[in-house]
Amino acid sequence: ASHAAPLLMTTTGKCFARKNVQTSRFSRIRGLTMMQSAHCEQVLQMEEECRVVIADTPELVSECLRLRYQVYCLEKGFEPGCNGLETDMFDEKARHVLLIHRASGEPIGTVRVIPPSDTVGLDDFPMAQACPSGLLNDLPVRTTGEISRFAVSKQRRVSCGASTMIRLALMQGILRLSVDLGLTHWCAIMEPILLRLLQRNSIHFAPLGPLVEYHGMRQPSYADIGRVLNRTRYEQSDNWDYVTIGGSLWRDSARTPTADHLLFA
Repeated sequence: ASHAAPLLMTTTGKCFARKNVQTSRFSRIRGLTMMQSAHCEQVLQMEEECRVVIADTPELVSECLRLRYQVYCLEKGFEPGCNGLETDMFDEKARHVLLIHRASGEPIGTVRVIPPSDTVGLDDFPMAQACPSGLLNDLPVRTTGEISRFAVSKQRRVSCGASTMIRLALMQGILRLSVDLGLTHWCAIMEPILLRLLQRNSIHFAPLGPLVEYHGMRQPSYADIGRVLNRTRYEQSDNWDYVTIGGSLWRDSARTPTADHLLFA
């Protein structure tokens, strides 16, 4: 009989050996043992503790809005909120991501992707209200989506691994939605510190015009999804593996989205 440690299949498409009861050794991943790789330990912790959920029911969307109320209304004081929810006119057509702590069921983070309007185009995006007119004109009208309401509660983030992995988990959800929507580009208006944190994970947005005032100074930004992911794969392949679910969301060779992500919904 085999005495190998039982295996755990993670969403990165890799098999990790669980700790054996009698030993503290881990299997090898990409030439490094788990004990030698802090990043791989964080990936395992994220996989085991949290799950990335597409908020495709009214109940899950309400969880996103409640978490946004906690972050944007109570913690930061940016928005007024109403009845414990933070919402606006764009939520009706937006697609939402929720990061949930498995053991408690508590939401950890959320973000939304807003698809382009069929009639107005990119001028209908929320960031267009805070940016100079015509700033988004050079982006593809039919395949650009806006990322916004990137929120992680200070009260809950400590219960779900490192902040780095929380950001990557939300980016995984963003990519899943982007594949569903057929997007090729992202745009966003972000705090410079969030842009720097994403850059540390080799997720690079390019500036789109000067800084603007919107709850403090913010940087309008954009990204070609294929180019961003290709660079991430080159610079930090482990992050690419996690965000793309082992390449199932985005085939590097073709630079086009795939439908394989449906297996992980």
